[in-house]
Amino acid sequence: MASSLSGMFPGQQPPGAHPVPGPSGPGQPGFPPGTTARPQGTNTLVDELEASFEACFASLVSQDYVNGTDQEEIRTGVDQCIQKFLDVARQTECFFLQKRLQLSVQKPEQVVKEDVSELRNELQRKEMLVQKHLSKLHHWQQVLEDVSVQHRKPSDLPPPGPLAFLEQASASLPPAPLKPN
Repeated sequence: MASSLSGMFPGQQPPGAHPVPGPSGPGQPGFPPGTTARPQGTNTLVDELEASFEACFASLVSQDYVNGTDQEEIRTGVDQCIQKFLDVARQTECFFLQKRLQLSVQKPEQVVKEDVSELRNELQRKEMLVQKHLSKLHHWQQVLEDVSVQHRKPSDLPPPGPLAFLEQASASLPPAPLKPN
């Protein structure tokens, strides 16, 4: 397996990859002066991806671009940096896809185990989503039931007959004055 990851990690070069010139200073950032993480001029895809990513940001915050007046030159420089980053990202993706293909050929049971694990996780996620929706459904059913019970309370009167409207209307009128005999 270690040999199948050649070119991806320090000290290894991917097949067919061309080295990108490294920084001119001795050593690399994060390491004490006088020590190097790997021999100069031997960059991996990860190093290239990191360098192109840093170049994208450097081009956006560079004083040359901030003080520059030629917008077309600035746009071209930024576009070139982004395109380089995208190219290296595609190469990195291709590398991992190739390793995935090799793994599926050499150890198909491992791929099946990963698929089963992913399906279980997906099933668990969907089950949780169903439970969430069921709890919301029960909540709104309860709200609906409460509202319908509130509407039933005023209608505790006897069921309406043909004269129910007249009875209700006459009940709201003030009593008629009595005529003296």
